[in-house]
Amino acid sequence: MAAQPEKMVTMPMTADKHIEIQDLRLAYGTKEVIHGITFDIHRHEIFGIIGPAQSGKTSLLRCINRTIDFNPAATVAGTLKVDGECVRNVRNVYELRRKIGMVAPLPVGLPLSIYDNVAFAPRCVGMTAKSDLDGLVEKCLRQAALWDEVKDRLDSLGTKLSGGQQQRLTIARALSHQPEILCLDEFSIAIDPVTTMRIEEVLKELRHEMTIILVTNLTQQARRLADRAMFLWNGEIIELDTNDVIFGDHPKDKRTYDYVMGIFG
Repeated sequence: MAAQPEKMVTMPMTADKHIEIQDLRLAYGTKEVIHGITFDIHRHEIFGIIGPAQSGKTSLLRCINRTIDFNPAATVAGTLKVDGECVRNVRNVYELRRKIGMVAPLPVGLPLSIYDNVAFAPRCVGMTAKSDLDGLVEKCLRQAALWDEVKDRLDSLGTKLSGGQQQRLTIARALSHQPEILCLDEFSIAIDPVTTMRIEEVLKELRHEMTIILVTNLTQQARRLADRAMFLWNGEIIELDTNDVIFGDHPKDKRTYDYVMGIFG
């Protein structure tokens, strides 16, 4: 197998379990799409999930924050815990979703000003003081590497921004919940490489404040960012290990090597 360039992996500062998943199964009607998977995600790590289309990656994220509930055909079985609590048993699902920020593949800006896009969620939970909102909006836009580009036009429509700026606005909006977990589902699919690299630098900083789950079809992106990576294929875990193993010369499963090298997928 061809040698791969070295990548220094910074393991999480703590290795306690932030998310615990045991024998998770998901079916849409009679078709099971996730087949009894078991794994943990550590607090403050960037956890990469790679795999071909239709492997169950997005569905897995939706199980974690229970947006899967919006699909009446979906049936979930098994155990999925966040901070030791089963997500199926939480009393307030809205609090769970505030704890877990989500960024979709394509930026979907609210038809509001840049400021109001970020302030929308905090206002919904009772933050009304302008000084508090101003501070939070600036913090989130800075965290999303967007503040310097928009600070003089916060009253402009967010939908008028460029695609890359809108995606960073989406990240800022997700951060406005002050989440403990940030899920990114193919966040770079519709933006240019330069903007992608800027967001990647942001994520490296954010991992010190939260746990990040990165779903991506770009194996090199997972290699650059993740502490550990999981290869999900047809709803099954083929391999889960540190990046040195998953993207190295000798992953445990040949299918992992074939996928990472672009032989299939």
